[in-house]
Amino acid sequence: MGWDFESHDLGEIEQFIAEQYATIRLKSESPDRNHFSAVRESWGPISIDLVDYGFELQFSIEPMGRLALLGVESGEYVRIESGDAVDGHGVGDVFLLSQPDQPTSGLVQGRFNVTMLDPVLLSAMTDCGAEPVRLTSHRPVTPALGTQLLTTVAFLRDNVLTEPLVRDAPLVVSSAAQLLAATVLQAFPSTAVLSPTIEDRHDACPPMLRRAMAYIDDHADRPITVAKIAAAVPITVRALQYAFQKYRGTTPMGYLREVRLHHAHRDLAAADPETGVTVTDIAARWGFFHLGRFATYYRGVYGRAPRRTLMGGAR
Repeated sequence: MGWDFESHDLGEIEQFIAEQYATIRLKSESPDRNHFSAVRESWGPISIDLVDYGFELQFSIEPMGRLALLGVESGEYVRIESGDAVDGHGVGDVFLLSQPDQPTSGLVQGRFNVTMLDPVLLSAMTDCGAEPVRLTSHRPVTPALGTQLLTTVAFLRDNVLTEPLVRDAPLVVSSAAQLLAATVLQAFPSTAVLSPTIEDRHDACPPMLRRAMAYIDDHADRPITVAKIAAAVPITVRALQYAFQKYRGTTPMGYLREVRLHHAHRDLAAADPETGVTVTDIAARWGFFHLGRFATYYRGVYGRAPRRTLMGGAR
């Protein structure tokens, strides 16, 4: 679901932004040529907007309660003030607009992609204790990691959110949200503790690993996160990841992908293509939203394209 909005009226623009984001105050430096457009694609805890400010605009916006990441696609002015941070950004940059609980102000003109996500998504990927994970800088660790994040956002926007058959599959919503959260955590410094401690290494023993694998086997048809798997063992997320790497040479989510691939294979073999079922349908059912990668994974395990299995399963 989403929306498509366009206006030249500053009052109308201000009301729209207030309804969709948070209370905002706008000041145009060129009232005779105001132009604003925004297109949103959203589902679950994520939304990705394409926003175009066709005029120089000063703004002040209240806390939004969500993480907002901006990618600058074109523009002449991008100056943001949030908390103690005052920064400028150029074309190709991606940055944290503000913390969920902080107001933001700035000066902008140009075209941006705005990715908004629930902060809970980051906490579900890590050991955060009672405090939610917070990003500790408005800029990525390196420009390359920022570019990787923008690439991920563009892929989700253009290939997942716009495809109803894929977008509406519950496991796709979960998998794509976790991909975005993991990419954000990799790109930005944060309060998350990602390296295993001595205690984590001690806890990462084969019995705990078997428990985690059993949980994944039993819940592969449901949206699950590394935090849920770790809690079921119980073990920390860091210890869980260390155990899978040490004894299986993979990650918890890598093992989940193996299990879901096996279920997808069984469904492909059992399906009748005469009913109209497709490889995309079955892949999405099991959380695979990139058909090319699904085909690569499948061919690597089963030695043939998933379509061949589907066609061979005709009755």
